[in-house]
Amino acid sequence: MMSPMADRAKSPAPKKRVRGARNPEGTREAILEAARAVLAQDGKEGLSVSQVARRAGVNRGTAYQHFQTREQLIEATAQWVSDKLYHAVYGDLAQVVGQTADSAGIKVVTEHLADFAMENPELGRAWLFELLSSRRPASDRFWREYESSFEELAKTEYAQPGIDTEVCSVLTLAGMFLWPVWARAHTRNSKERQQMAKRFSREVLRLSLHGTLRPEKFPELDMRIEKGRKPRA
Repeated sequence: MMSPMADRAKSPAPKKRVRGARNPEGTREAILEAARAVLAQDGKEGLSVSQVARRAGVNRGTAYQHFQTREQLIEATAQWVSDKLYHAVYGDLAQVVGQTADSAGIKVVTEHLADFAMENPELGRAWLFELLSSRRPASDRFWREYESSFEELAKTEYAQPGIDTEVCSVLTLAGMFLWPVWARAHTRNSKERQQMAKRFSREVLRLSLHGTLRPEKFPELDMRIEKGRKPRA
């Protein structure tokens, strides 16, 4: 693995001219690009504004002009991941409407989500932890679309009654972005990781369709769950 010093030494000089004070947007994007690289390599714990500034090729004072705190930098990076995730899973906004109501849409969304999680493990987990700890999750573009699609499905004849869409959304996303941790410890190459992503998406679909227990074999448990269901709005 290259050291940070070696990594900086290989940074192309032309990029530094684009990141000057006269191009604040370019500088901001360079800082976010470096933050994404640090998150992908070291995770959230390894990220600091100073470290990101060095990697971006800007001085620390300039970086702090754009992001006064580490938390602001992480939040902005998480927003970028959310947008990337949104486009990877749902595509263009015009294609989202009505997409997830049929079996093909459900399959595509599940598979694309599993693929993104496997290809972007550190970025995905950093985004997930930011989302789960946020007091305003609805401000996240992907979460807003993902949970609302669950809510719309729950209102149709295709869904089981009494679904807690918030719990289902969190459970599915947590599994999606933690499964790559297991997969990467038990695979040797990209092809095997993609097979693990397909395994996960298949099991999510199977659980959604069939569950794991037969309710007629557990009548008391089934009765308790029925009593605990929230009434539909």
